[in-house]
Amino acid sequence: MPLAVLLAGLTGSGKTTVAQALAARGFTRLSVDEEVHRLHGRYGVDYPEHTYFERERPVVQAIRQRFVKELQAGNDVVLDHGLWRRSERDDWRQAAREAGGHPLVVYLPADRDELLRRLAERNQRQDANALTVTPEALDDFFDRFDIPAEDEEVIVYTGSIDRLLDTLIRQQ
Repeated sequence: MPLAVLLAGLTGSGKTTVAQALAARGFTRLSVDEEVHRLHGRYGVDYPEHTYFERERPVVQAIRQRFVKELQAGNDVVLDHGLWRRSERDDWRQAAREAGGHPLVVYLPADRDELLRRLAERNQRQDANALTVTPEALDDFFDRFDIPAEDEEVIVYTGSIDRLLDTLIRQQ
């Protein structure tokens, strides 16, 4: 049964780093931010920031279709997308199950000070994974993020990709 790794974490928590590491180990990586960037350019530069969600919505739908197809083909998949709301995580879990996959949510916790440090560095870049985030926006993100509950059966990422891989293999 193919694995469907669903990453849950705020902007700057390390989702892309983990997703890239899993891709290097054979997972199919699906990135919403990179697809939005490919189609529309840079956030706040090539299009107004307030239009991001209307641009993101059809991308999420297309990524979901590919997610299902990859799982149906027997491929392990990692979704490089924040899944901030529990309802989103539940929907993606269900989609994975219906496609014959084994969904596993990996939560990447990070405190505000650490995220601000990471984002200060990242805000200097202009690539697809470097959406500019202000401290005020980060506070709004914290307000909108549903920390995974115990009954969600999440794997908490501790910073070791090898340990994560061992855990994923045991869960399979």
